[in-house]
Amino acid sequence: MKQYAVVAYDYTDAEAIDRRIAHREAHLEGLRQLARQGHFLSGGAILNEEGKMIGSNAHFLFADRQALDAWLATEPYMTGRVWEDVNIREVRLFDPHG
Repeated sequence: MKQYAVVAYDYTDAEAIDRRIAHREAHLEGLRQLARQGHFLSGGAILNEEGKMIGSNAHFLFADRQALDAWLATEPYMTGRVWEDVNIREVRLFDPHG
């Protein structure tokens, strides 16, 4: 299993925040399912200076990059045109318990 960091910035057009809100519950439910499967480790919204959501950052655990990409192909923030700029890197997260 490999760990991945995903940093995704939203589109900046006038309707971008509306798309984020429209797809938010499906996005969060998908993350809940991934967490139950052991794939979602941590994450949350990226905020601008005014405290408004402009993106997301998260850590995942998948067998390989192809499995992560397969999930991304169905992720509501991808299919719903919320995330525009997605940066993915394999990482090794610090484990404070060992």
